[in-house]
Amino acid sequence: MAAMIDTAGTILRPAETGDAVRIAALFTEEGYPVGPSAIVARLARFAGPDSAVVVADRNGEVIGFIALHVLPRFEHDDAVVRILALVVDAGARERGVGRLLMAEAERVGRERAAAFVEVTAGHHRPDARRLYESLGYDASVTAYLRKRL
Repeated sequence: MAAMIDTAGTILRPAETGDAVRIAALFTEEGYPVGPSAIVARLARFAGPDSAVVVADRNGEVIGFIALHVLPRFEHDDAVVRILALVVDAGARERGVGRLLMAEAERVGRERAAAFVEVTAGHHRPDARRLYESLGYDASVTAYLRKRL
């Protein structure tokens, strides 16, 4: 991954084990309580060629992250990029960090010849939905069903 830098000096880079404390704090603040050791394990699971966790680093502080996975589709000879998590520090929102992280997911998609990028945003997260829709994501194609196991 080539480093992307925005006008405010935010650098995108692959997440490292040393980022686990900050990623855990961001995730916990977002309503998904987790400890740093669990994040270290998740980073290890995402270390393969089809997965990535990318952090937004501003002046040495992680202010956001995105986790994604590239999945081959069975019905076509292409892939889809699935965003599994996107969190931006509350104090850094509305400053383009989410857009920068989404641009990275789209870059990965183009690099891997993916048909599209998909992301889930719950109705309880209207700010996230607005971000995705402002970037051209179509909320009308939602056909997501799930069953807890």
